[in-house]
Amino acid sequence: MNKRCGSVSIIGRPNVGKSTLLNLLVGYKISAIANKPQTTRTNIRGIVTKDNYQLIFTDTPGIHQQAKNLLNMTLNSEAVAALESVDAVVMIVEALKWTDEDELALKRLKHIKVPVFLLVNKVDRVQQKERLFPYLEKVAAKYDFKEIIPASATSEINIDRLLEVLVEAVPEGEWSYDEDSITDQPVRSICAELIREQLVLNLHQELPYFTAVNIERYEETDRHVEIDAVLWVARESQKGIIIGKKGETLKRIGTDARRSIEEFVDKKVVLKQWVKLEEDWHNNPRHLQELGIMSNR
Repeated sequence: MNKRCGSVSIIGRPNVGKSTLLNLLVGYKISAIANKPQTTRTNIRGIVTKDNYQLIFTDTPGIHQQAKNLLNMTLNSEAVAALESVDAVVMIVEALKWTDEDELALKRLKHIKVPVFLLVNKVDRVQQKERLFPYLEKVAAKYDFKEIIPASATSEINIDRLLEVLVEAVPEGEWSYDEDSITDQPVRSICAELIREQLVLNLHQELPYFTAVNIERYEETDRHVEIDAVLWVARESQKGIIIGKKGETLKRIGTDARRSIEEFVDKKVVLKQWVKLEEDWHNNPRHLQELGIMSNR
């Protein structure tokens, strides 16, 4: 049986389940998950190798309709850049929903020449299943999708079918990575993702969008990993909110993040965190490049 290898971009609006799908496919949490926009800020690649195929997935930031600062404009451009030189695209939408941001994501696909598969996610949450068929007919009319797949990333419904059609879509060829690889992301980048996930989960609705995580030190020994992480905020008043009363909020963020990192690196983790003011970092190209959000294209 000939080997197959190809790249697949996962695209869609925020909070439709892109990161959940990638983590499920890879079998590890390499992309942050939270029920808030902008949880994913970089193009994160996950590698799935089974039987005779290797699929290299890219989890893109959710496409935002309102891009008011350099950070959001960069997230949109990086998501679109991930569509270049791929073999297939998976667009994800939420069952029974179609928003303006879904329309914007679809608009980005108009020039794409490769097969585009529509994954209708979260079908397990639909109580009245008879509503699905009219919805699927409606979205089918919006674009010449190669196939529309009703699915659930959390309940693993129809994920095998997704892999089946993607394997058929990618070309024959040697694998780009060894069979044990799950990502090409540096470990410290994934650690920053997992810390930022806890910022998003633990803080108020707006504050996480003005925070970033920079790993200043990552040292690994035979027995444990030591990590020094700096949490950037855009305004002085935000420092106290993140630290919390008697440092309780920062401690909770650190404890939850440490557990996630330990699960990923499979070692005890010593995590130290500092909160630092970096005014207007989300409009500073140098800071965005330092954080790995803006590429050097």
